[in-house]
Amino acid sequence: MSYKVLVVDDAAFMRNMIKDVFGSIPGFTVIGEASNGIEAIEKYRELRPDLVTMNIVMPLKSGIEANRVLGIK
Repeated sequence: MSYKVLVVDDAAFMRNMIKDVFGSIPGFTVIGEASNGIEAIEKYRELRPDLVTMNIVMPLKSGIEANRVLGIK
């Protein structure tokens, strides 16, 4: 079984670092990335990942606000 991961961070450097980490762990596949909370909501609904890594402080919509919209606790 492979867990699908969505990586959300406004810093491209951090997105790449997190993607590299999950890419090196067997059983995890990065299926998408987003650079703000609005993109995160769109990608989450489109891709239906098993796991989301999300920065809290981002432009347009914070990670906390995005989680509230998606109903994630």
